Amino acid sequence: MADITQAPALIEGFDAQAVIADKGYDADTLVALINTAGATAVIPPRSNRIEKRAYDRHLYKDRNLVERFFNRLKQFRRIATRYEKLTRNFASMLNLVCAYIRLA
Repeated sequence: MADITQAPALIEGFDAQAVIADKGYDADTLVALINTAGATAVIPPRSNRIEKRAYDRHLYKDRNLVERFFNRLKQFRRIATRYEKLTRNFASMLNLVCAYIRLA
């Protein structure tokens, strides 16, 4: 299943100024949904798109910080494989790892 099929459910209920995503989320229906929600779609157009859509390149570069942070999280095996069965234990371990990354 493609991630884009779950994107509307993911952004539903959030009040955001911008939605930043990669080229895999470049679909007119998703961009229209984001715009009707009152946010700006910061999604670069695919190379095969006939009509190129403008996007904020400076804001899109900030996406790299989030991707690198998730990469750091996945370096902790306990988080990546989700050893914790209970949600509260997993959330506690996630908070501990985030604090460790922040302090390191």
